Amino acid sequence: MNPPLPAKLASRLAQLLERGLPHCPRPYAALADRLGTQESRVLDQVRAWQAEGLFRRFGLVIHHRALGIHANLMLVLDVPDEQVEATGIALAREPAITLCYQRRRSPPHWPYNLFCMIHGTSRDAVHAQADAILQRHGLQGLPHAHLFSLRAFKQRGGRYAAAPAQPGDPHVES
Repeated sequence: MNPPLPAKLASRLAQLLERGLPHCPRPYAALADRLGTQESRVLDQVRAWQAEGLFRRFGLVIHHRALGIHANLMLVLDVPDEQVEATGIALAREPAITLCYQRRRSPPHWPYNLFCMIHGTSRDAVHAQADAILQRHGLQGLPHAHLFSLRAFKQRGGRYAAAPAQPGDPHVES
């Protein structure tokens, strides 16, 4: 195993990884070329971060609109607090639900505390999926709403590494 990358190089690698792997047969070699280091050092750094628990896996962000998936329904529910964890775990197991999380309510205007995203090719299809899920789990009697996306402004994976300073940034000394 190689020694860890120097902090600046590791930070740059993190920034590059957040943008996604290069679309080529050897993406880690391509990253190493951009960083001016060896592929084995990049792979060792990624393995070290994984061993440290910095991440568990790499994911894939699919731009679903390009695939014809235009109906994005957020099913919001008002689940009793003592049931929200079990309900969230059960709903997260549903294949049609791509995202499931709990949030605080904001009474009196927002009573919902469980959010589930369902994607599909048509509004009717995702409505039917949401209704079937509610029925299967005996949740149709809970207050809930079907919210559809109206317009997409941005879609990307998370960003955690600090962006490199650019000349002209107000916080960069000239």
